[in-house]
Amino acid sequence: MRVAVIVYDGVFDSGLSVVLDVLSNANALGGQIHESAPTWDVTLVGPAPQVRTRAGLVVAPEPLDAAETAGLLVVPALGESDASALLDHVGGDVSRPVRDLITRTRLRGTPIASACAGTFLLAEAGVLDGVRATTTWWLSPVFRNRYPKVVVDHSQMVISCDGITTAGAAFGHVDLALSIVRAGSPALADLVARYLVVDERPSQAAYTIPSALAQSDPTVAAFEVWTREHLAEPITIPEAAKAIGVSERTLQRSVQRTVGTSPIRFVQDLRIERASHLLRTTGLSLETIARKVGYEHPNTLRVLLRERTGKTTSALRGSK
Repeated sequence: MRVAVIVYDGVFDSGLSVVLDVLSNANALGGQIHESAPTWDVTLVGPAPQVRTRAGLVVAPEPLDAAETAGLLVVPALGESDASALLDHVGGDVSRPVRDLITRTRLRGTPIASACAGTFLLAEAGVLDGVRATTTWWLSPVFRNRYPKVVVDHSQMVISCDGITTAGAAFGHVDLALSIVRAGSPALADLVARYLVVDERPSQAAYTIPSALAQSDPTVAAFEVWTREHLAEPITIPEAAKAIGVSERTLQRSVQRTVGTSPIRFVQDLRIERASHLLRTTGLSLETIARKVGYEHPNTLRVLLRERTGKTTSALRGSK
């Protein structure tokens, strides 16, 4: 497959290099799988003869038109940690050539792949409207607010829908690149992962910090503070809404819009976060921890921990 990887001023260095390194290793290791193992012919394309990465490295790409015949377009993230600056970039004239290429690529029916903040460029180009996609977890409130037509889903680290593949935050570029290899050869993807010592990360859920998401909306922030103060008690949404001075409907809408989930699910996330911390940092029994975070039966907590973090209670204790 011929792959075009977009580089542009401010591109996230690690995201770019990870994609290149994974595909390069796949090409090198393919012979260990089978003589007819797939290969990837990678071309860097950009809007200028020279572009400078976020870390200041200079890259000399081919013109954007060189991507017109590629079988896959990869869009690495912008290396920007400020949400306002990110939105200014993806919506401004500086990124228009890249957005136009994304739009043309979509109209041709060519697959597109992106990770982390690169998904903002896809959404800004309109190619994610009505598509199930993921993005970097900590920018998801901003993403949801700006692109309400996109179906944001954080249940998986990598999501493929209607010819577009998206992956989660920062080093989700690793998962994205491996998914490209896996589409050609699952065995080769497993081999590359072993050589690069990459662990499987099925979801971003274990990395999400609920309080960071909550700060994007004053109602959700107040709900988070109140919930943390009452974690050990039975919590009802009507009671919580009344306590922070909003209607239940307003609370439901604010949490869904900001966090992408229900208030009850958000309460569970806060409880799981606290329980995980206590498991890592104390010698308290699971029964005691369960009571501290509002669960009468420790098995309920055990199941939720496994479901949300992908780890057993023993594994969480061992990570301290």
